[in-house]
Amino acid sequence: MPSLDHDHLIVCPQCDAVYQITRPSHGERAVCTQCHTVLIAPRKKAGLQIIAVSIAVMILIIAAAWFPFLTIKAAGNTNAVSILDAALAFQGGPLVVLALCTAALIMVVPLTRVLLVLYVLIPMVRDRPPARHAMQAFRLSEALRPWSMAEIFALGCAVALIKVADLADIAMGPAFYMFAALVILVVVQDRFMCRWTVWNALDPNSDRLVRRT
Repeated sequence: MPSLDHDHLIVCPQCDAVYQITRPSHGERAVCTQCHTVLIAPRKKAGLQIIAVSIAVMILIIAAAWFPFLTIKAAGNTNAVSILDAALAFQGGPLVVLALCTAALIMVVPLTRVLLVLYVLIPMVRDRPPARHAMQAFRLSEALRPWSMAEIFALGCAVALIKVADLADIAMGPAFYMFAALVILVVVQDRFMCRWTVWNALDPNSDRLVRRT
């Protein structure tokens, strides 16, 4: 049986099907025939678009942490709460670990992923060699992806607001709309990202496919 050249194979991350790489043109996609997962989807100027979206996400994360998320009025009392206040609400006693984990999953992990993506992509779109330890940085960014739970926080807030709406007057603050935009931009960033193209560009033996992409 002839040996396989692993450099020309790609494995579906969902069903583990193995394919020989056929490089699609810009705007085309390579899709798994079994589970229909997109394997390769190069986009023209995708690198610049991802960088722009990542910078916007970073700004929104920092701003949303400090601006009021919502204001609650009940029995003549008014209280404005930011996302940071909500994440650290259980900072007393043994629940401090829960507070820190909540803050990390809502804000620290998404912000870390954004910074890692910028660290990896900026040299590429400038036609420069990959940054030092860029491959490890991108691998860490991908490992953190399941732990970035901004969407889960948004869903939890929606459920909580429905339950509280009958008990108090609720007004959305600037951070609420920032966070809504943040969730959308994170999804857009992940859809623009062709991970195979990035890995290929980080490989010192590759031909730098993502140059100016």
